[in-house]
Amino acid sequence: MTGTTSGRAQAPAAPGRLGEAAPAEELAEYLVGLDRWLTDRRADLDRLDTAAQASATGDTLTPDLVLALTMWQAIRTRADELVAVWDSGRADVVAREKMSQLVWGRLDSGLGSALVSLVEAVTLCDAMIGQVRVRLAFDPSTADDVARLRELRAALVRCEDLAGVEPEPLAAVAALRDRERRLVEQAARGADVGGPLAELEAATARAERDLIVQVSQRRTLVTGRAAARSTFDALETREPTLHDLADRCRREIVRPPKLAVPDVSRLGPPPETRTELDAYVERLGAVQRAFDAVADAYSAPLRERAELRYRLEQARAAADANGRSASPTVRAGYEEATAAVEQTPCDVDQSRFLVEQYLYLTRDLPHPGPEGTRR
Repeated sequence: MTGTTSGRAQAPAAPGRLGEAAPAEELAEYLVGLDRWLTDRRADLDRLDTAAQASATGDTLTPDLVLALTMWQAIRTRADELVAVWDSGRADVVAREKMSQLVWGRLDSGLGSALVSLVEAVTLCDAMIGQVRVRLAFDPSTADDVARLRELRAALVRCEDLAGVEPEPLAAVAALRDRERRLVEQAARGADVGGPLAELEAATARAERDLIVQVSQRRTLVTGRAAARSTFDALETREPTLHDLADRCRREIVRPPKLAVPDVSRLGPPPETRTELDAYVERLGAVQRAFDAVADAYSAPLRERAELRYRLEQARAAADANGRSASPTVRAGYEEATAAVEQTPCDVDQSRFLVEQYLYLTRDLPHPGPEGTRR
């Protein structure tokens, strides 16, 4: 559902999940909510940009504003893709599954956001806009410290959830939580906490942004390792079959191919880091292509031998039907071609020549016409 807080549109709840077709009603509601959110956040960014230009410290906010706007544009592009696939509500099951992929799949904005999904990008964009708003618009004399502390606690809870059980992120969030407690104690004694509160809000917004990216990176790594392991297992299962095919070809064919079957086990298990995993996936792809080349090379002569046998028998049946098999030359050609294709190991080149020769011998000859002419 999409609601508003203080007149600002909230990010809509994302429908469905990766690999499934989301319900049409939920997708329709999501597209409406996402468009409202995009309109609202673009207005926020325009107002913040105008205020930053008028501020004496506006130059320090430019990188954050550019990053937030870039993220917004990536979300806008993905939303346009969703609308195109939605096709005014005519999206079928396949199209709605593609929409789930667009919602939960990774974005590409050129600034590292390819590591996050559309859902995470929306949250990340809100966090960045909130950070800029805090740095630009904070006024110690008029700010509602109680409301801001409440929002700060909510952000810290989100950070704790994102940190999970990872020691280093947990320690960083715990340090932010300690700073928040000290601020509450100082505020309770009547101290002015406006400055430290603004700094803590900015630090928490940065931490939440970084944690969203880190969680997405970890999830992408886990998914990538699982996919790589699945490919490795499939190749390992295929390897003995290729060895059997190569052995058979060497037994049954003269001058067989001289390709080696790669040893998949030498790749080892999928590595733990993203860089190493990417290189590992490339090696898996190279092994898979090598397997395909080996399969094609060793199966081709075996297939051709079987095809030559079939063509020879078809030609023999045709010769019996048209009377050509009565010729001693034709019979000798059949015996010679049969001996060639049945011999093990088989010389495929010689067999091809003899079968084609037999096909020529058994061809239908033109019959003389009524007046002795040929037709």
